[in-house]
Amino acid sequence: MDDFHKTRRLPPYVFEQVNRLKAKARAGGADIIDMGMGNPDLPTPKHIVEKLTETVQNPRTHRYSASKGIPGLRRAQAAYYGRRFGVKLDPEAQVVATLGSKEGFANMAQAITAPGDVVLVPNPSYPIHAFGFLMAGGALRSIPAEPGPEVFEALERAVIHSIPKPIAVVLCYPANPTAYCADLEFYRDVVAFARKHEIFVLSDLAYSEIYFGDTPPPSILQVPGAMDVAVEFTSLSKTFSMPGWRMGFAVGNARLIGALARVKSYLDYGAFTPIQVAASAALNGPEDCIVEMRETYRKRRDVLVDAFARAGWAIPAPEASMFAWAPIPEQFQKFGSLEFSKLLIEKADLAVAPGIGFGEHGEGFVRIGLVENEQRIRQAARNLRRFFETSSIGHNSGTE
Repeated sequence: MDDFHKTRRLPPYVFEQVNRLKAKARAGGADIIDMGMGNPDLPTPKHIVEKLTETVQNPRTHRYSASKGIPGLRRAQAAYYGRRFGVKLDPEAQVVATLGSKEGFANMAQAITAPGDVVLVPNPSYPIHAFGFLMAGGALRSIPAEPGPEVFEALERAVIHSIPKPIAVVLCYPANPTAYCADLEFYRDVVAFARKHEIFVLSDLAYSEIYFGDTPPPSILQVPGAMDVAVEFTSLSKTFSMPGWRMGFAVGNARLIGALARVKSYLDYGAFTPIQVAASAALNGPEDCIVEMRETYRKRRDVLVDAFARAGWAIPAPEASMFAWAPIPEQFQKFGSLEFSKLLIEKADLAVAPGIGFGEHGEGFVRIGLVENEQRIRQAARNLRRFFETSSIGHNSGTE
């Protein structure tokens, strides 16, 4: 495998080291509390499952589906954008259904990247944001993950010094893994920059419905002129607890959407039709399940921040997303995020994601997913307290 050009461009998958240790611990009988992967544990709402089971009874739905998504599903996504963001989309030219936002990003990279093309990617960031372009033959240049003046300073430097000039910039807010949030003013500045320099913007909005304040995260497509340069990716995985269903969308600039649709037409026949029909029912259906999901994650966030602080680990409360971006406690910083993550499995029966797996600027942090119930989060805190109190490293950690 190491001899193949594309796999050679990929760095070692650091999460695999944690996963192997986790599997070994479980095989030995350990009760590992797994908060490492962003894998929603909440059940898919009943009305969506019922639509799937109803549709799958029709043998005609077992045939090949539509690569870009069945018309009803694309209309449902366009209607969602109209309700939620006030953005008007043409379901035929500006909406493509994807096999989750991850596949959408990877195939967009295949569609628009020539060998050596430069793409600007936040660091730290969700791995596919970077490695989708690496596998497509592109070159990466990092920009800060936190929205602010430093982002635009980095963008300006990239335009001046990158040869060739960057073709695209990736954004992700609410951010995975950092939980940073962007406002509409930030997006306005990004769109103005992108239009001025003729650069595309690829926005990942997978966590649009998981927010804990009064202001819902905006879409970049709300900015006038954004449709000239931007495509946005969304997913039903988190919004409706449908991660294994693999259903997402790319919407926006018709030229980019057309390129993505063309690549996909060669690579897949789209998701299983009953899944697409059920996804349409999700988007067109009641939203009380979204409110309930959001409240569940908010309660888990509050329990995590409170219980871990009592155990001796102060973690900033995220404003959105299903993750906490947690600085490694001072007494363990010398280990780095990967070794600290391994220590937590061995000594506290707790699995988290090492920050280094999201880019070199993720070092010094771990990502903690809100994917265990409140009781299990409190158990994790008790495990942590015991570890901190008995560890020779963490003996003077300030635990209560």
